Amino acid sequence: MKTLVQLEILRTLRNKRYLMFTVLYPALLYFFFINAYGNETVAGGVSVKAYFMVSMATFGAVGAVLTGSAQRISLERKSGWVRQLRLTALPGRAYTVAKIASCAVTTLPAIVVVFVIGAFEGVELSAAQWLGLGVALWLGSFVFAALGVALGYAAQPDAVQPIVMIVYMLMALFGGTWFPVGDSLKTVAQFNPVYLYNQLASFVQPGQSLDLGAVAGLAGFLVVFVAGAAVLYRKDTKQA
Repeated sequence: MKTLVQLEILRTLRNKRYLMFTVLYPALLYFFFINAYGNETVAGGVSVKAYFMVSMATFGAVGAVLTGSAQRISLERKSGWVRQLRLTALPGRAYTVAKIASCAVTTLPAIVVVFVIGAFEGVELSAAQWLGLGVALWLGSFVFAALGVALGYAAQPDAVQPIVMIVYMLMALFGGTWFPVGDSLKTVAQFNPVYLYNQLASFVQPGQSLDLGAVAGLAGFLVVFVAGAAVLYRKDTKQA
């Protein structure tokens, strides 16, 4: 399984579309938002630069795992690669775990690049906050890696890209990626994993600690997405 994970990581990092849409694109959007909003603050006294640094890091991380895993799995199913792997000694669960693990690793560039830009733009956090924020966002990306695997088994290659983009953009739109979620939308946003993902950064706000409710919510989504991926994988196995 280790070899498969390494192969998946190298394939992703060599993909120019990955570098463009999940690393460079969020960085460019970050510049756009901080220049559009100026030196304002959002709810909780967080600066615009800090808020959009987190939201663009999560935007890039979610894009990295969703588009990477879903489209590749769907294409591999069509090409027969998944069927070939089933003929080897590699267990089916190992293939799924390898996909989730490799996708989660590839979120790191998307997070780190935006963090570096944020630091240069004047975002001031303690060393513990930088480290804690990075770890929280990285671990949170596993939730969307599992969702990407599930979507990869649920959709055909010609349909998976628009499905992923619709899911991706809707979750971002109502998850606080483009603008802070107001009180009127919070009730609905609680059921959006992207909103919960962005809430992991709440401890960087003055006087705030890690949102354990968001952690519990994401853990629940992770269980649901992993279970869904497992069911869809077994269904795909029976049809093969």
